[in-house]
Amino acid sequence: MTHPDIKTLGQLKTAYYQPKSIKDELRDNLIAKIKRGETAFHGIHGYEHTVIPELERAILSRHNINLLGLRGQAKTRLARLMVGLLDEWIPVVEGSEINDDPLNPISRHARMVIEEKGDDTPITWLHRDERFSEKLATPDVTVADLIGDVDPIKAANLKLSYADDRVIHFGMIPRANRSIFVINELPDLQARIQVALFNILQEGDIQIRGFKLRLPLDMQFVFTANPEDYTNRGSIVTPLKDRIGSQILTHYPEDIETAKVITEQEAQLDNRQSERIYVPALAKDLLEQLSFEARNSEYIDEKSGVSARMSITAFENLLSTAERRILQTGDDKTTVRLSDFLGVIPAITGKVELVYEGEQEGAAWVAQNLLNNAIKTLFPDYFPEIKKLEREDAESPYDAIASWFFNQSDFELLDDLSDAEYKERLDAITPLNALVKKYQPECPSTDRHFLKEFVLWGLVEFKKLSKHRFTKGMQFKDLYGSYISRLNN
Repeated sequence: MTHPDIKTLGQLKTAYYQPKSIKDELRDNLIAKIKRGETAFHGIHGYEHTVIPELERAILSRHNINLLGLRGQAKTRLARLMVGLLDEWIPVVEGSEINDDPLNPISRHARMVIEEKGDDTPITWLHRDERFSEKLATPDVTVADLIGDVDPIKAANLKLSYADDRVIHFGMIPRANRSIFVINELPDLQARIQVALFNILQEGDIQIRGFKLRLPLDMQFVFTANPEDYTNRGSIVTPLKDRIGSQILTHYPEDIETAKVITEQEAQLDNRQSERIYVPALAKDLLEQLSFEARNSEYIDEKSGVSARMSITAFENLLSTAERRILQTGDDKTTVRLSDFLGVIPAITGKVELVYEGEQEGAAWVAQNLLNNAIKTLFPDYFPEIKKLEREDAESPYDAIASWFFNQSDFELLDDLSDAEYKERLDAITPLNALVKKYQPECPSTDRHFLKEFVLWGLVEFKKLSKHRFTKGMQFKDLYGSYISRLNN
């Protein structure tokens, strides 16, 4: 309900307040949003026809929920966004440790206060942003942490016997009464701790040591789990799984366009980077293609997954690489270059789990291989596919470029070239200018030089040119000319 100027239980009764369970709150507010055509989960992309409908069905069914998926699939974010479906304000008995509803108190403290003060019982109001609790499951989590335990200091201060339930110190779950409670990475929770959740999920009760304590907690539980954990670190015990109403499978973005939206939304950029650095459309596609290549790579463990955070941190590194260059050259603005992608390798190596073959090759080599494969995958979307031309035994549009490099001793693109020097060197390859103009005539001038460098890298992948990385930059050569010249000498 709207936060009114109500401070006592008597005023609350006069306002005709009706207690409502948290699951009914979520359900009623979701129904209202659906009827109004509003989006309940803002900032979530790629789940519109898969995960979100299933999540909405689970909320309508008043289920506790388990979000099952690989890392970096927005599981925790989905849980946090559920807060937006709660009522803005709820009344609470003042001083209650477990957010007692004034008209439906469950703790001994709240009942005693109401019995003593009646309609003069003071009321406070709890905002929905405060009704979210989250716990990362780790092996050291105890029953006392989650549910509670006897507090000897409390017993001594109040001069109470250990048989008095007032000596109980409530854990995180009771203190999150009438709230959304999230347990991340549930399989990491020890089996005996998972067992302690049975009664809470089924009956809403908690059990603390030998006390005959019944607290029908009003909770919305959301669990997250990674399928990899079922074999590597633990599992969800079967009786607990049986008590979770809906298990919803999450997934990675299914296309580059969705992945780009997520990356641009989540990347933490400095305003100066956004203003001074232009990122060509192809560069954004190439960045996202890296993740798609990683998820299909034979060198990377597919069961571990490749988090969407890899693209986000890679994008941040990409812009930082370009920014570092303009700080050195003194340019006011710049455009991302394909060679800048070498700066994203550190963002990849720490985000992927390698299989044995990948470990043998090394993380840096695997990251470079992903970049090469991404270029090779996207190349046919912009220029004629080289392999098909070779099979047709026809003259290739790339022959002129190969001939140009055959007559050049070397061609270098240094990392610290100014924008003017960089463009001048690429423009010097006249057959390259003609190729880009012919097959990408509508390419904007801001993207043209990135596209030219992309052609050079693509021709390397299709064995038409060779490239060599040295300390200060990249060197391109024809594939056989340097070898023939050495024979002639």
